[in-house]
Amino acid sequence: MEAVNPTQEQLRKVLAETPKDQPVVMLNLLRFRDRANYQEEAPERTGREAYSLYMAEAAACVKAVGAEVIWSGKSVGSLIAPPDESWDQVLLVRYPSIDAFMAMIESREYKGVVKHRTAALKDSRLVANIEGSAG
Repeated sequence: MEAVNPTQEQLRKVLAETPKDQPVVMLNLLRFRDRANYQEEAPERTGREAYSLYMAEAAACVKAVGAEVIWSGKSVGSLIAPPDESWDQVLLVRYPSIDAFMAMIESREYKGVVKHRTAALKDSRLVANIEGSAG
């Protein structure tokens, strides 16, 4: 099932289950559209171009909450995954806390740039992670 933006229920669940006093690393798995799909009139661009614009404009929002992109790269294939699952790019963003992440996505500035992310992506996953053992 394709998914681009979190639902309110997903946000509430992750917010409730994530410790507030430790950093969170968001794992972003991204699959781009061939052509960006904006809801309003916009210049013609590829999904990858729209996502690059999102990253450039969202950088100030990320920095404003004390977060940073710690790794970004091209996905070359999955060793363990359903056969039809593939990703174009993987991104890791470290936030000081889950509250910092929520402050960012709820900010007026971020809401102004997220349209590029939505237009760019055909499918995505956003997974919140904290340090610690599996046990």
